[in-house]
Amino acid sequence: MFAEFINTYGVTILYAVLTGVFGWIGIQLKALAEKYINTKEKQAVCKTVVAAVNQIYYDLDGPEKLQKAIESASEMLAAKGITVTDLELRMLLEAAVNAAKGGTANAVA
Repeated sequence: MFAEFINTYGVTILYAVLTGVFGWIGIQLKALAEKYINTKEKQAVCKTVVAAVNQIYYDLDGPEKLQKAIESASEMLAAKGITVTDLELRMLLEAAVNAAKGGTANAVA
């Protein structure tokens, strides 16, 4: 009876299991690709915003420039449908400022 069941439905069950496994793998790969693309997009937006804020608001001091950069980057990323936390945005902007100044981040021991 079991052998008959396997002979009748075994291939169908195998197809269903493989479809589920490959579907899950596809979803995971898509999530990784989106994360990578979003990270690159966030970095590019922050680099652009830092350059623009330095150009447009050259007469403002550091905290005011940072606030303008946060507002601009948040708006640009929201328009692209990319969510970002305040902390992540601040870190990305600081990294972009450091790169714009030609600096290299010092390793924390």
